[in-house]
Amino acid sequence: MQNRKKALVLLNMGGARDKNELKMFLTNMFNDKNILTIKSNLLRKLIAYFITTKRLDDAWKNYEYIGNQSPINPITEKLVDKCNIELKEYKTYQVMRYTPPFAQDVIKNILEDGMEEIILLPLYPQYSTTTTKSSVEDFIDFLPYSFGNNIRYIETFYKNDSFNSCIVNEIEKTLANSKDFNLIFSAHGLPQKIVDNGDPYETQMIEHVEILSKMLELKGLKFKSINLAYQSKVGPLKWLEPSLDEKLKEFKEQKVLIYPLAFIVDNSETDFELDIEYRHIANDLGVAEYRVCKCVNDSDDFIEAIKDICEIK
Repeated sequence: MQNRKKALVLLNMGGARDKNELKMFLTNMFNDKNILTIKSNLLRKLIAYFITTKRLDDAWKNYEYIGNQSPINPITEKLVDKCNIELKEYKTYQVMRYTPPFAQDVIKNILEDGMEEIILLPLYPQYSTTTTKSSVEDFIDFLPYSFGNNIRYIETFYKNDSFNSCIVNEIEKTLANSKDFNLIFSAHGLPQKIVDNGDPYETQMIEHVEILSKMLELKGLKFKSINLAYQSKVGPLKWLEPSLDEKLKEFKEQKVLIYPLAFIVDNSETDFELDIEYRHIANDLGVAEYRVCKCVNDSDDFIEAIKDICEIK
C-alpha cells in the first residue's frame, strides 16, 4: 500500500455514533449553505442552533431503535477495506460531510501518504447541490492550492450499467416472486424551491427510475407497478411530490417493495425511516406486505461497479 500514489476518496453525509455526534451532525448540516440557502451566515447559524436544539432529543429516540448509532459508519469502513484490497493502484479513504472523518483531517493523511492524484467519488448516484456539490466543495476548500489539477470527481453515476446491475441484483435477492409486488423507488426529498432554482436531482431521479424499469423488465422481473416517491420531508415548505406516505395510500391490501434509490450505504434514513417509521404507516394504511431492500453497501458487485464508474483498471 505504501507504493500507491493515487487516492480514491469516498464522500458521504456521515452519521452519528452517539448522541453528541448526532448534535454535531445536525449542527453542521443546518450550517451548510447548500442546505439552508440563506445568504447571512449569522442568521443561518442562529437558525441551525434553534433547529438542532429543538430536534435533538426526538431525533435521538429514532437512533435508539437502530442500536444507538447509524449503520453508515461500520458499512463504509468495510467498503473502504474492500476497495483497498481490490483496487491495487489506489489507496481508498472516506470523508464524511457532517461527522468524522472530516475532509480537513483526511486531506492531511492523503498528503502525508504522498498521494499525487485524487479521484473523488461522492456516494450519491444523482447530482444535487445539497449532496454532491456540498461534499465536493467542502473537500476542495481544504485541499492546498499546490496540489494543482491532479484531482477529478465523479459528478453522477446513475446511468452506469454496472451500478444499476447492483441495484437490480439487490431487488432480485429480496424477492423470489416480483409479480405480486408494487415497487416503490424511495428517494430522499428536497424542498421544491431548490429544484426550482435549477437543481437537477428530480429530473435525474425520474430518469434513473426509467433506466431501472427497463433493466428489471429485461431480467424478467415484472412488478404490478413501478413508482417513484420521496421521503424525509420536514418543515412547512413544499417538498418534492409524491411523498412516500401519500404513495403508500394507493396500495391498500397490496404488497409493496421499497428500494432506497438516493443511497449507496444504509443509514438512519433506510434503517429507521424506511424500515420502521414507514412500515408503521404502511401497516396503518392496510398495506398487505411491506418490504425494504438493502442498499448496495459493500457488496462485491459494487466494488466492481466502482472500478467501472471511476475508470479504474
